Amino acid sequence: MKTCLVVDDSRVIRKVARKIVEDLGFACEEAPDGKAALDQCRKSMPDAILLDWNMPVMNGLDFLVTLRAEQQGKRPVVVFCTTENDMAHITQALRAGADEYVMKPFDGDIIGSKFAEAGLV
Repeated sequence: MKTCLVVDDSRVIRKVARKIVEDLGFACEEAPDGKAALDQCRKSMPDAILLDWNMPVMNGLDFLVTLRAEQQGKRPVVVFCTTENDMAHITQALRAGADEYVMKPFDGDIIGSKFAEAGLV
């Protein structure tokens, strides 16, 4: 079974995202910030990561840059899910190694299509 790590400081968003990815057939783990997510990735690298931008401790962009520098960090498909919608943020995320970028609020159809485009489902 493929795995997805949901990284967001909002417990509600994590719960909604968990339901979506589990409905897509993924096992799901959660992390409340980039540092906790990095710790989880170092233990077991997921197939996909849904990533928020604005979080305490370590934000999504810093997490992504650090992740992509890890030995197996190129493997996960990373989808930024954030309220940051200006072109500068989107460009910055893609240059840092994000595979896809979606705006909050998102739903199952949006995540499903992004996962399909990335070859995950």
